[in-house]
Amino acid sequence: MTNLEFTPLVFGISAVAGCLGALTGLGGGVVVTPALTMLLGVDIRYAIGASLVSVIATSSGAASAYVREGYSNVRIGMFLEIATTLGALLGAFLATRAPTSILSIIFGLVLLHAAWQSSRGHADDKTNQKSDTLAERLKLNGSYPLIGGPCEYKVDHVKTGFAMMFGAGTLSGLLGIGSGALKVIAMDQAMHIPFKVSTTTSNFMIGVTAAASAGMYLSRGYIEPGLAMPVMLGVLIGSLIGARQLIGAQVRMLRWIFAGVVGVMAVEMIVTGVKAKF
Repeated sequence: MTNLEFTPLVFGISAVAGCLGALTGLGGGVVVTPALTMLLGVDIRYAIGASLVSVIATSSGAASAYVREGYSNVRIGMFLEIATTLGALLGAFLATRAPTSILSIIFGLVLLHAAWQSSRGHADDKTNQKSDTLAERLKLNGSYPLIGGPCEYKVDHVKTGFAMMFGAGTLSGLLGIGSGALKVIAMDQAMHIPFKVSTTTSNFMIGVTAAASAGMYLSRGYIEPGLAMPVMLGVLIGSLIGARQLIGAQVRMLRWIFAGVVGVMAVEMIVTGVKAKF
């Protein structure tokens, strides 16, 4: 395959990945990495490097639109990013000491359950009327725009969400994956934050972790400009398209998209773990 054939193909795949990443809050890397490795035969290390660049592009493109429109809760994002970063440091420390094959299988099973749980939704899809003391003190409650006017919501179970974010960061450091799935699940299922706010805030958060990881891959020479550039541009354009679609999308549809993508991730993690184990 020549460069003239390879580059547009990578760009197209990345655009689809960016759109999905913006809609679900998972980041474009969820689709980009397996697509580059399995469909195009790209070395996994270079695929991850390009994927990290694409995640930064997704966060920069989609998150800026979400913040401008009033969907992302910046205070929640910055607060929970503390837990994710600390967890990532712990995961990186344990990476050489823990059997990642077993962890990959366990993580895949957790994601399968999360995908099923997310597709069902919960009673607080529209608004949550409960709030704990910590959320009040940290001023985490907020609102997001609807056609009829701003819709206020309250944040519940802050400590539980913080602990889940720490776990998400730990798994991210251990397995070398993005933790956007668990970020959305923690905010949506545990903290009862509206789903659109959960996905948009996740998009805001993932760029921070990806930027730190990308620096490490860059220093090791695993970011190839000829590959990273079409991936970044494709994901950026796709994320902007996804950001526009999310504003008018139905929450139920977003939940099914999220559940489908996370389900594919889960199967991939389980298969990877089984292959490594046996």
